[in-house]
Amino acid sequence: MNSKIKIGITDCSKYTNYEQWFLHAPEDVEVIRLSYRKNNLRDVEQCDGIVLSGGEDVHPRRYNKPELMQHLNAKDIDEERDEFEWQVIDKGMQLHKPFLGICRGLQKMNVFLGGTLIHDIPSVKLHHGHHKIDNADQRHHIAVKENSMLYKIASHKDGEVNTAHHQSVDESAENLTVTAFSEPSIVEAMEWKEPANKPWMLLVQWHPERMPDQENPFALNIREAFLQQIIQSK
Repeated sequence: MNSKIKIGITDCSKYTNYEQWFLHAPEDVEVIRLSYRKNNLRDVEQCDGIVLSGGEDVHPRRYNKPELMQHLNAKDIDEERDEFEWQVIDKGMQLHKPFLGICRGLQKMNVFLGGTLIHDIPSVKLHHGHHKIDNADQRHHIAVKENSMLYKIASHKDGEVNTAHHQSVDESAENLTVTAFSEPSIVEAMEWKEPANKPWMLLVQWHPERMPDQENPFALNIREAFLQQIIQSK
């Protein structure tokens, strides 16, 4: 019997960051690249868990606001990726796979479950503390709800994380709850409102896979919680 933990990671321009993050875990991990370019939706079946990675903007028609496209750059959107990941989520949910959503991954899951997005934080919120500056992540404080799964994982009610996004959650999907915020009222983490009989899921807006301080509980503990959940369910 193969004891490796098989993690499916959705393809993106920074795919190697996610791949290496899991390959450097103390557990024995095998990584599967899930990509429309490989047309390998069926590989979801052999994955023990799924990571929804960061990257392009989600097309606003996915959250029923196609008119927002006039404010976005078409080069920042990949509709083939949108469609493929929609199918990955659908299949993963059906198969009860654990999910870890990172940055775009959080946004994509919220949209899949019926939520909406702020199409551009700087123009809507008039705040510039979340996107990259000179191609480098910024950092900011987050506040965590103490009754959340995230709090149990990180054991901290606040902390510092990296940030590199210009979109964020607007309306939360009905069956998700927000478990961490940053200023000005930006959603930083989400999980199931009622997790019973649902696949394990944690969604975070920051990038734990590339935080320079990998001992940070909002990086290290998240990867470990995801992997341990898989090990326990095998």
